[in-house]
Amino acid sequence: METTKKGGIALHWLMLAGFVIGLAGGLWANFALQPTADWWPVVIAGTIGQIFLKLLFMMVIPLLFSALVIGVAEMGDLKSLGRAGIKTLLLTIIVSGVAVVIGLGMVNYFRPGEGVPADLAKQLLAQGAQGASEIVEKAQGGVQFDQFFLDLIPSNVVTAAAENQILPVMIFALFFGIGLVMAKSPQTDNLQRTVEGLLEVTMKLINLFIKLAPIAIACLMFKLAAVFGWDLLVRLAAYVGVAVGAMAIHMFVVYPLVVWIGGGMNPLKFFRGIREPMVVAFSTASSNASLPVSLRAAEEQLGLPRKIARFVLTVGATANQNGTALFEGVTVLFLAQFFGVELSLTQQVVVMLVCILGGVGTAGVPAGSLPVVAMILAMVHVPVEGIGLILGVDRFLDMCRTTLNVTGDLVLATVVSRGETDDVVPDDAPEPVAPGA
Repeated sequence: METTKKGGIALHWLMLAGFVIGLAGGLWANFALQPTADWWPVVIAGTIGQIFLKLLFMMVIPLLFSALVIGVAEMGDLKSLGRAGIKTLLLTIIVSGVAVVIGLGMVNYFRPGEGVPADLAKQLLAQGAQGASEIVEKAQGGVQFDQFFLDLIPSNVVTAAAENQILPVMIFALFFGIGLVMAKSPQTDNLQRTVEGLLEVTMKLINLFIKLAPIAIACLMFKLAAVFGWDLLVRLAAYVGVAVGAMAIHMFVVYPLVVWIGGGMNPLKFFRGIREPMVVAFSTASSNASLPVSLRAAEEQLGLPRKIARFVLTVGATANQNGTALFEGVTVLFLAQFFGVELSLTQQVVVMLVCILGGVGTAGVPAGSLPVVAMILAMVHVPVEGIGLILGVDRFLDMCRTTLNVTGDLVLATVVSRGETDDVVPDDAPEPVAPGA
């Protein structure tokens, strides 16, 4: 199947070109002009990039709701839904657990937090002081597991949607879809077609917005590189190297094995089919913004059943975040080493379990995992203010872990899809519209 094209050129190549052009232009500006964040080209580029992200985020709630409702309704019966749901939950826990173990193993072996010069630590803490204080405020009160589960159930779904609380909206959509399966009647069939119409309109608009992606990616990367320069890549090089190395092992060793053994698909075919979602994920650092591209790649490039792709990917955009879980584990142990706090094996196991849960509860938006990291630091008695150490390089790591998250969602969908078909999908169900259509 051909890759979606825009103007005769594959869209992922245009996105990659925008990324390279923006990065090169930003590095040149940083080297030659040393601009500040209020320099007008940086402001304009940032505004264009934020407009693109806001256009995508504007469609997240209707997309998540309609895709998850239809994904559940198209299962046809609760037995099929239960089978897909159990597979999704078990695989999420297992693969996220493997990711965290890899991260913790790398940090314990290379110990990047040891031997950091005190003057560098003070400099980095000073640079991240404001951001760290804001994150510390969000983390006050520690990890409240009872409140976490209570917050999953919205008392008012409209309020939850208005406050962009993704997980409660997904819980409502899940039950709404179950209700459609249980209450079969001509009226509910009409309601399902209405929700399908909402999904079709949402996908059409998102595909329209995606056409702006190459320009927006260039602007986002220009702003990032112009303000931070090479410091983005070289500051705390040991920490970045361990984190990226652990992510690379998970991406290029664990995922191919899971796709091959669990999904019965050639890993080369899999990675060829998901190039666009990976580029969008890396550029936007948002699982939610990458969701529409992932849905299209799953159905058009990987040939996965629509009912499985819609269900697993919409759930996975928030709940299956292997990269986030790995990042949180690496960061907590790095900061513990930095401040000389020795964590026992039992404490590291607790960190691993909380990271898996934190990956499930983390918002699929840029820097969404930092408050979770702060809460874990407080739980294991590591100075929470130390999170300021990583703020200078978090954007780059956020891009990397989001790429791992989005790839993991597609891996999960591939495995869950094995043995499933779309035989219960109505003939008049809407087809996702490609950007070039």
